[in-house]
Amino acid sequence: MSRHDLTDREFNAIRYLLPSQKTKRRGRPWSSHRTVINGVLWILRTGSPWRDLPAEFGPWKTVYNRFRRWVIEDLWDHIFRHLLHRLDALGNIDRTMWCVDGTMVRAHRCASGMIPQSDENDELNALGRSRGGYSTKLHLMTDAKGTLLSVTATGGQRNESTEFENLLANCELSLHRRSKRPAALAGDKGYSSNAIRESIANLSITAVIPTRSNEASVDDFDRKAYRRRCIVECAIGWLKESRRIATRYDKLTSSYLAFVQLAAMRRVMKAI
Repeated sequence: MSRHDLTDREFNAIRYLLPSQKTKRRGRPWSSHRTVINGVLWILRTGSPWRDLPAEFGPWKTVYNRFRRWVIEDLWDHIFRHLLHRLDALGNIDRTMWCVDGTMVRAHRCASGMIPQSDENDELNALGRSRGGYSTKLHLMTDAKGTLLSVTATGGQRNESTEFENLLANCELSLHRRSKRPAALAGDKGYSSNAIRESIANLSITAVIPTRSNEASVDDFDRKAYRRRCIVECAIGWLKESRRIATRYDKLTSSYLAFVQLAAMRRVMKAI
């Protein structure tokens, strides 16, 4: 038994969202979903290659195929969204202020090579060259408690401000209803632009974003509220404790983002 395995409480929170293991198809029955998920979590935490998966989790190919199948079927995203809505129903989503930030993730050699490298192909795979080398940039939005609400990935050279609209659009909690929107949204100077401030104002949300040295200062900037923005940086640090997130080993962006969601799920399941 691995120390990264799901607890009974955590597995019971998602077991009814998983496909039925009893099918009418002929052939060998499915391996236990719980064992497979535990194997994926072991890969997430250790960052090891799939072929190094311990035998206690079953054949590595079985675990990998199930992981990829659920990525393609958007099952991981469905589970993550369901858990967030359940957390919201319990009143555990803090809407006093949401925070956005980006973080660089160094891409391992094995993350490249699926298709020939070019600017266009790197854009498709969320890979790029920056000061940190060949890398991916994760863009995240959290609530005031550090709960992950939205995540996207781009090449490492992309500026945070260019991905802001996609980050809002990918939020797992709807922003259509005014009562479901945060009171404020905080970001660092990387998000300082008139377009972003206008977009936030159109949603009737207070922008807590400092100006750059070459910009005119904002009169209503709330310095006290801005100090709370560190929660998103703490969330990034917590996510990167999982080695499969701290370094990108996956060639496919969908697989890498699925690992990010899996790490976020563990945190949400503990709060439910």
